[in-house]
Amino acid sequence: MALRIVLADDHPVVRGGLRALIGTLDGLEVVGEAADGEAAVREVQLLQPDVVLMDVRMPGLDGVEATRRIRAQVPGTAVLVLTMYDDDATVFTAMQAGARGYLLKGAEQDEIVRAIRAVAAGEVIFGPGVAAHVLGYFATPPVPAATAFPELTDREREILDLLAGGRRTAAIAQELFLSPKTVSNHLTNIFAKLEVADRTAAIIRAREGGLGREP
Repeated sequence: MALRIVLADDHPVVRGGLRALIGTLDGLEVVGEAADGEAAVREVQLLQPDVVLMDVRMPGLDGVEATRRIRAQVPGTAVLVLTMYDDDATVFTAMQAGARGYLLKGAEQDEIVRAIRAVAAGEVIFGPGVAAHVLGYFATPPVPAATAFPELTDREREILDLLAGGRRTAAIAQELFLSPKTVSNHLTNIFAKLEVADRTAAIIRAREGGLGREP
């Protein structure tokens, strides 16, 4: 039977190109499309595809959170990220959310097809540029977490560690028995102390400091 695929990307031209490519191949079939994360989750719940080709940056619910929900609700569906973003924070948060593969837009057609078949078979696959990020992450000796970011309180360091591990605000709040508002206030203080503008920059700093890594 053909592998059943859902395309999740907010650009119709991208979805059209992928649909046209897959339509020329034996053993692959596009069964649904979505222009945002919420729609992607709904399509997967309804159609139970083998693979989702998932963009990261989409309006409303982003691809990372959509991936997390899909993996929790439809674990039989593999998520293959196909995006233009290759920064460390985006790569690692997507993989933490449960993506089984990560390719950059501009990948060769054969590479995309090979990756679809690989994640459907249970493998984990990275495009060449993304693989360099992953290898660099594991090759860099982590800074002991206890000595990282002395300007943060113990609670702030704990929250930053969870953030760097891919947790969203609500999940951090639940794990630490705090309110989401309290976690948001701590994150504001963390961003100020680290002199970063947003979550992505904080995650990069945290991972450089040895936080967010599985024990």
